[in-house]
Amino acid sequence: MTPRTEQQPQMSVEEFEELERHAPETVRLEFISGKVQVKGVTDGNHDTITAWLQRLCMQHRPELWLYGHGDWSDADDVLMVVEVTSHDSDTHQRDRVEKPGGCAAAGIPVYLLIDRDEASVIVFNQPEDGRYLHWEGVRGLIRVPTVPSRRQ
Repeated sequence: MTPRTEQQPQMSVEEFEELERHAPETVRLEFISGKVQVKGVTDGNHDTITAWLQRLCMQHRPELWLYGHGDWSDADDVLMVVEVTSHDSDTHQRDRVEKPGGCAAAGIPVYLLIDRDEASVIVFNQPEDGRYLHWEGVRGLIRVPTVPSRRQ
């Protein structure tokens, strides 16, 4: 058997999507940096924050989709990814390192991190070479950078 390296993905994106389609509703899967992760169900506070942010976004940009078209969207159509941190042991690596790196590598203009552990919001933008060149922690009024439409 060939040893697995950090660079070698566990499966292709297509294989992950097929796996996710057949997973029970009670199982939440994530595919980050080529690795499949099983995540627990979010807690009430997480869902409350997400609902609050959805209401805010809809008030200011009602023409935009909030979750894409179904569970997955082509990265070319995504203007912003929002992550609310989880209360688990791998949240630092996953939510603060791997997810922003993956979003930057995909060219997603903005990664908004709502960090419940740090009681802060961090806006990452200007993706280049698999990382965001600019990020800013904010409290109070949050201004998300204006980004042009990604459709040509």
